[in-house]
Amino acid sequence: MTPVELSRTVLHAVRRAVDEGELSVAVPERVVVAPPRPGGCGDYATNVALQLARPSGRPARRVAEILRPHLLRTGGIADVVVTGPGFLNISLRNAAPVALVEEVLRRGLRYGHGDSLGGRLVRLHAPHEVRALVHLDVLVRVLRSQGADVRADCAAPPPGGEGAGWATARTVRTALGVRLDVPGSGDASGGGDDSGRVVVRPVPAPADPLPLGRDAARWALLHPAPHDRPRIGGEHLVQREGNPLFRVRYAHARTRALLRNAADLGFAPEPGPVTDPVAGAGAQPLFRALADHPRILAAVAAHRAPDRLARHLVAVADAALPLLPAVLPVGGEKPSAAHRARLALADAAGTVLAGGLSLLGIDAPDHL
Repeated sequence: MTPVELSRTVLHAVRRAVDEGELSVAVPERVVVAPPRPGGCGDYATNVALQLARPSGRPARRVAEILRPHLLRTGGIADVVVTGPGFLNISLRNAAPVALVEEVLRRGLRYGHGDSLGGRLVRLHAPHEVRALVHLDVLVRVLRSQGADVRADCAAPPPGGEGAGWATARTVRTALGVRLDVPGSGDASGGGDDSGRVVVRPVPAPADPLPLGRDAARWALLHPAPHDRPRIGGEHLVQREGNPLFRVRYAHARTRALLRNAADLGFAPEPGPVTDPVAGAGAQPLFRALADHPRILAAVAAHRAPDRLARHLVAVADAALPLLPAVLPVGGEKPSAAHRARLALADAAGTVLAGGLSLLGIDAPDHL
C-alpha cells in the first residue's frame, strides 16, 4: 500500500464513520500520511483526527479512537496506535512491501505518476535567470507527471542585452537541457496577460554553473531549497560519498550492475519477503522511502519545490546502499528465493532513482 493509497484508505474510514453516525463532519478532500515523527510508531502517521476534532465537537483522541476500528478492518493494515493528542500511527502488513516492489517494477519510471491534477491548467513564469529557468523546467515535468496541463514561459532579456552571458535562455536551453517557451522563439505562451500565472523565482545562482556540465549544474541549482543560496563549485563533481549527487547516481549504477551480475548467474528479480535477519530489518527504511515517492512528487507539484525530490532521492540512495552487498550469492551459495527478493528490491530502488533523476533532467547512467 503506497502513501497515496493509504491516504484514500483513511478518507474511506472517515466516510464510513460519518455514514454510520459516529462523526458529524464534512469529509475532507485529502488526508496527509507521512512517516511517523519522534514519539510515533508504525510505518505511517496521520493527523486527520486533529483536523476533525473542532468541526466534530469531540477531542482529537476520541476522533482517533472512532476511526481506529474502521482502519483495522481494511486489508493491508496490521495495526493502528493512537499517540500524543490524537495521531493515528499505522503499521502495514508484512505483505505490503512485496506489493510495493511489484508496483514499482510494474510501473517502471512512471511509478509515482498520477492524475491528481488531471484537467487542471497551471501557468508558470520565470525571470530571465539560469536557476529560475532550471526550476521552471523541473516543475513542468513534475506537474505533468501528476496530470496537470502546464503552460510555462520565461521573461525576455533585460533591456540593453542579456545580462550575464551564461544566463541567456538560449544557452540554458542547449547546455542544461531546459525545455520551455522562450521569448522570441515563436512558441511563448505567456503573452501579455499575467493573471493566474505562478512566478518561479528561487534565489539566483551566484556564479556561472555551466562549467560543471549539465548534470552537476542542474543538481547544484535544484538540491538547495528555493530560498537558499546555491553553491556553485567543484564539490558537485567529486566522485566520493560526500557528494549527494554521486551517491544517488552510484546507488543507481550499483543496482544495474547487480541485475547484470545476477543474469550471468542465471537468476532474475522476483518480489518476495525480505526475511534475512540483517537485510530484512535494514530494508524497512528503504521500503518506506520507496512507498513515499508518490507523495513526494505530489508535494513537489503542490509546493513548487523541486529540492524535495532531490533530497528524497538522496534518502532512497542512502537507504539502498547498505543493502546492496547482500543481494548476490556469496562463494558457492546457490541463488535462492531470498536472493531473488533482494534483487527485486534493489531493482525497485534503482527504478525510483532513475525516474526521479529523469524528472530532474539528470542522467542516470548504468555505469559509473
